[in-house]
Amino acid sequence: MASFDVTSLTDQTVVVTGGSSGLGAAVVTTLLAAGAEPHVLDLRPPEGDVPHRLVDLAEPGAAQHAVADLVGDRAVRAVVTAAGTDACGRLDDISAEAWDRVVAVNLLGTAAVVRACLPRLGERADIVTVASTLGLRALSDATAYCASKFGVVGFTRALARELSGQHRVTLVMPGGMDTAFFDARTEQYRPGADTKLADPRRVAELIVAAIGLPPDIEVKELLVGPPAESSWP
Repeated sequence: MASFDVTSLTDQTVVVTGGSSGLGAAVVTTLLAAGAEPHVLDLRPPEGDVPHRLVDLAEPGAAQHAVADLVGDRAVRAVVTAAGTDACGRLDDISAEAWDRVVAVNLLGTAAVVRACLPRLGERADIVTVASTLGLRALSDATAYCASKFGVVGFTRALARELSGQHRVTLVMPGGMDTAFFDARTEQYRPGADTKLADPRRVAELIVAAIGLPPDIEVKELLVGPPAESSWP
């Protein structure tokens, strides 16, 4: 197994979307423990004294302005796009606005943040996008989420080819995680009481470890979940 050294992240700027909750917050905590300087983009402030900007990634042009305001002229060591949302239900039961917002945040927001960070990336930087096991496996009543996450998978794989030899690109596809992501759902769309969910801290540790790898190796794709993952295969 390749070694990794997260001390290489000391004092390094890492942009994290969705860094105020769930997986994004876990990534921020893990980065802080490694001595990095996470910079958060989210709808609400993160915990602690972490540089951040409030932004709705569904708004066209918002990511470009937020990244410029948050990072300025600093070199970005890595970007982790953990922001995400959902709208469960049959296609004809979900409003067009709610459906479109899922794609705007999860897919277009991911691409917009990466695009905004590209000219600020330092040499051999890391781009980590967060898709889902539902970016590879379709599920009923999840057309918006699957469309957006399938899109993230395709976007990331194409980006990896585009930036090969210049920057590292890692696609993360987590299964269900024990976060507040499911809280606003109706009962029928929440995980059952016996569903095994992953601890987001474990997933965050893998993400930060991938960023901390020496420059001669990279994690191209990471499919991760608990042993009893219900959404895969």
